[in-house]
Amino acid sequence: LGAAQDHKTVFDEDRGPNTGGMGAYSPVPGFDAALEDHVMKTIVKPTVAALASQGSPYRGVLFVGLMLTDQGPKVLEYNCRWGDPECQVIMTRLGEDLVPLLLAAAKGGPLPDHVAWKPQSAVCVNLVSGGYPGRYPTGVAIDGVESAARGDVQVFHAGTAERDGRLVTAGGRVLGVTATGRDVRDATLCAYDAAARIKFDGVHYRRDIAAKAIDRREGA
Repeated sequence: LGAAQDHKTVFDEDRGPNTGGMGAYSPVPGFDAALEDHVMKTIVKPTVAALASQGSPYRGVLFVGLMLTDQGPKVLEYNCRWGDPECQVIMTRLGEDLVPLLLAAAKGGPLPDHVAWKPQSAVCVNLVSGGYPGRYPTGVAIDGVESAARGDVQVFHAGTAERDGRLVTAGGRVLGVTATGRDVRDATLCAYDAAARIKFDGVHYRRDIAAKAIDRREGA
């Protein structure tokens, strides 16, 4: 079900402590059909087969976190659910109903040979509380979500709550601003335009989400 590139560190240029994810984009330049097939044959299928051989057949979503190295893809982590914000950009691009795919996975197949994808790129920019991933305040009033969530932009709530009729912060990662566009540059510009419309004291977000993908696409 597709691939996405996450941005783990809290500051631009991959600086600072790791977080749950400051943003993501999909598709990933360079992660082509040949590389996907290699990952499936050498990592995913052997993992599932090994679980079955040990009496623990796996059914459902298996998220594989990879690092692409000169020696090939290396596994960083497995999760029994999608990663976030990766899920936001992958699901935004999905071109068919998700439920039949999940039901097939839950029942052990058969799964379709191909999944329909929308041709657009998707980019997510996470807005986080000041101080995250360390200590941060909560209960901070949020404005501008309605004006941001228009057109090709969806705003996914994470660390939010409603207090006295107002939207307020309730966690470290507060909102995921996810936009689609005809290519990764278009989607990135759209996501950042929307992110700038959302205001709360201490708001922080990276300014370089998908920058490497744009440079690679444009040959920089």
